[in-house]
Amino acid sequence: MTIFQVIIAGVVEGVTEFLPVSSTGHLILLDFLFRIPTTEFVKSFNISIQLGAILAAVVLYAKKFYLDSRLLIRVVAAFVPTAVLGLIFYKIIRAYLLGNSLIVVLALALGGLILLIVEYWLKDRPTVGKSLESMTYREAIIIGLAQTVAMIPGVSRSAATIIGGLLFGFSRVAIVEFSFLLAIPTMLAATGLDLVKSSGVFSGSDWLALIVGFMVSFLVALLAIKWLLRYIQNHNFNPFAIYRIAVALIIWNLL
Repeated sequence: MTIFQVIIAGVVEGVTEFLPVSSTGHLILLDFLFRIPTTEFVKSFNISIQLGAILAAVVLYAKKFYLDSRLLIRVVAAFVPTAVLGLIFYKIIRAYLLGNSLIVVLALALGGLILLIVEYWLKDRPTVGKSLESMTYREAIIIGLAQTVAMIPGVSRSAATIIGGLLFGFSRVAIVEFSFLLAIPTMLAATGLDLVKSSGVFSGSDWLALIVGFMVSFLVALLAIKWLLRYIQNHNFNPFAIYRIAVALIIWNLL
């Protein structure tokens, strides 16, 4: 990968990590458009630069974790299903799903359609939903189970979490924030596991690419998180759903 490609990937990751559009899916599609071979390093790169975006969430939400231990426990409860299933299916996901453009296209389109259906179903509900303070541990675990579907590239971890939270009646702002918080242990674990298993084969230029991608995604994610929180106060998720379907159709015609 060239430095230009690394920077573009960092920007794409920073923008899409917390939006319900699938950052991993976009990175795989970016590799397809740039004609970057799907090597073991590229797979690791697409996982590892997500750590930069996650650090942005840590910086913005560390105080919230510190002041609300009950919220921290709920996040841990929601993380457990992903941790267990991620360990079980890690090899299968890496071998057969990462780098598969067709799966990404289908997941983007289907996820967009489901998001549209959920928003249509909820359109007559009150705009003010439940807050995070009212979330039970049962709800947290089920939302965590919903997140595990995002192990399929293109589904979107945030979209799966958001859909689960909306169906439980949480406000858009509340479930978006919970998605940010849940991303922290989820992506730390995913990135840590991949680096432990793959870092031994990285060269010096590989590490440079990882560091540059990490820094770019961190800076861009800081802006993306703040923008999404402002946007979602007065808008629904339909534009993201339409975007997902449009991107899927465009890529489908290029495959």
